Amino acid sequence: MAEFPSGPPVARPSAEPRSRAGEADGLAVLEQRVRHDLAALNLPPANWPASTWGEDGSEVLDVLVVGAGMLGIAAASALICKGIRNVQMIDRASRGREGPWTTYARMETLRSPKHLTGPALGIPSLTFRAWYEAREGSAGWDALYKIPNAAWAEYLGWLSEVLALPVTSETELTGVEPSGSLLQVSLRGPAGPHRRLVRHLVLATGRGGTGGGFIPDFVDPALFPDLAAHTVDPIDFGALRGRRVAVLGGGASAWDNAATALEAGAASAEMYVRRTVLPQVNKSRGTANPGWYYGWEALTDAEKWAFSVYLEDLQAPPPHETVHRTIRHPQFRLHLGAPITAAAREGGEVRLRVGGRDAEERADFLIVGTGFKVDLSAAPELRAVAAEAATWGDRYRPPEALVRPALARYPYLGPAFELTERVSGACPALSRIHLFNYSAHLSHRQLSGDIPGVDVGAEKLAVGVAQALFREDLDHLRAELEAFAEPELESTPFFALPQAPRAG
Repeated sequence: MAEFPSGPPVARPSAEPRSRAGEADGLAVLEQRVRHDLAALNLPPANWPASTWGEDGSEVLDVLVVGAGMLGIAAASALICKGIRNVQMIDRASRGREGPWTTYARMETLRSPKHLTGPALGIPSLTFRAWYEAREGSAGWDALYKIPNAAWAEYLGWLSEVLALPVTSETELTGVEPSGSLLQVSLRGPAGPHRRLVRHLVLATGRGGTGGGFIPDFVDPALFPDLAAHTVDPIDFGALRGRRVAVLGGGASAWDNAATALEAGAASAEMYVRRTVLPQVNKSRGTANPGWYYGWEALTDAEKWAFSVYLEDLQAPPPHETVHRTIRHPQFRLHLGAPITAAAREGGEVRLRVGGRDAEERADFLIVGTGFKVDLSAAPELRAVAAEAATWGDRYRPPEALVRPALARYPYLGPAFELTERVSGACPALSRIHLFNYSAHLSHRQLSGDIPGVDVGAEKLAVGVAQALFREDLDHLRAELEAFAEPELESTPFFALPQAPRAG
């Protein structure tokens, strides 16, 4: 049963040795403040859903949250704050390595402004600012430009620990299928494969959580892994020292990886971009306000689709910090209006055919920076249920000018991020699977992908799960209500002993 802290200060994972005693003291004081704030808000409330048991006598988990990074922390803590405490979190990474921040997120700082509160439950003492000021003081906060990746990762680790979230590391979800009125999940961890019954499953699995990295058809799969990698893959940048690197794509991750390769000593980095001019305005930042967070649900499908097409077509420019980081290397070269039309192996090299050019290009290694795909059928853990789930292509037919096949593959989700049935009644258990990841983008905008809206998204998710559990447990809750008999007037002259019910 998940618990929030009530005892002495908890231990924290540390990215580096502490060098100042005052820093540890500051965090200890902050943790005491967290405990006081939670107690003042009476968080978490007592568990209220009914206990459920499988045929083998094992207790059924109310909610399994897959992913213990930012999204998983937000989801699990919001659920626990609703009195849903029979919750477990799993992550395939080792402790402290959850999320992208220390792996494939190769930017130097977060894109978001430092003041955003993210998964802090609306409690000031749980914000990044409170944590950073406890370590570095208010002057350190004032001097901070943007949040370094490593600092954000350490903060999330602290948040998970200070909230005593129930995380099991090095464990991954390998499958899910309906089991009567429940879900049976297949897990693989240090003790080997095992199965468990759950009432609700939350996939808090980030950008690539429902399909993985997108690799265009013209990139020969035979290039991987020795001559090519997607930006989401582990890359040995040290092995690229002195080598010619080609980068496909002009988005933020493509620039991050070009810069990282050059910093590691690559002989050159040639970036190939289809557009003749890079995007100039990050329109998504214009939607980072409560109007969009709370108002999106009120839009029609046609309105959601039209806005999504507008934002998708414009795309976002790479952050100016990343551009400056990359172009300071004289070995970098940007090719605009230069779409790669074929990438294949030729001996120990990558052979590139570029649209509009007669001569072919050569590289020693190709980094594919073409973002992520959303495709339920490409998520191995959803293989047993993907065909039953509705997509936007099943539910909405846009005008011809707004047809976008990639958007049509997004899952059509309900108000609590739950999958919906392609055919009504064919697989009711789908409503127990909640996609709290980037695949919810079309149904819920940025409530389950970006820092600004994650707290709003987690609240919607938790409210929806609470409503579903309440409806399902109504008979149990009615029996508890009928058995509740705390005598309010016992100390007064008007106390009356309970009357036995009349016969007949």
